[in-house]
Amino acid sequence: MIAWAGTKRVKAAAGPDRERAGRLPWANHPIVHGTGLATFVTLVPERSVILIADDREEDILLIRKAFEKAGISNPVYCVTEGEAAINYLAGHGKYSNRAEYPLPTLLLLDLKMPGTDGFDVLRWLQATPSLKSLRVIVLTSSADIRDVNLAYKLGANSFLVKPMDFENTVELARIVQRYWLQLDKAPKISRPSDVEKPR
Repeated sequence: MIAWAGTKRVKAAAGPDRERAGRLPWANHPIVHGTGLATFVTLVPERSVILIADDREEDILLIRKAFEKAGISNPVYCVTEGEAAINYLAGHGKYSNRAEYPLPTLLLLDLKMPGTDGFDVLRWLQATPSLKSLRVIVLTSSADIRDVNLAYKLGANSFLVKPMDFENTVELARIVQRYWLQLDKAPKISRPSDVEKPR
């Protein structure tokens, strides 16, 4: 099956890729299997930025390698602390230069970070009107339903448990690409005003 991506024809998932996707509980979606909405795809511009907030550098490296394997060429920026994520999003301190640290259209957020954790980042986003609509995918090692419920209550758009191996991380990256970077339309967000910035 052929899916249209702008003016470019792209072959939809089939064969081994389809079989691998079928192993994942969150991969049973028509986008992954090359049916339904995947027939009509509009790619977002390459400048759409992804921000990863995760205190484990080995996990960041795994995700970046999985993005490369999945063909995700969007700019990826990384922070290793919740406080740094807030400062990046607010354009505070060293992150004030938006040419160097552009606003992301998608945040991949770990919950279990020391100090200011992922829940604190979600709370700050909800209290920051200009960034409240930022799309946030929680990507964490926790499968605790209490964490799931709280993350959604605080405004997360999706909750994914980190895969344990590279192959499944690549499949997760492909799902992020096909839905969040191709099909889903990003809301308009803006840099916070001075009164919204962290003190």
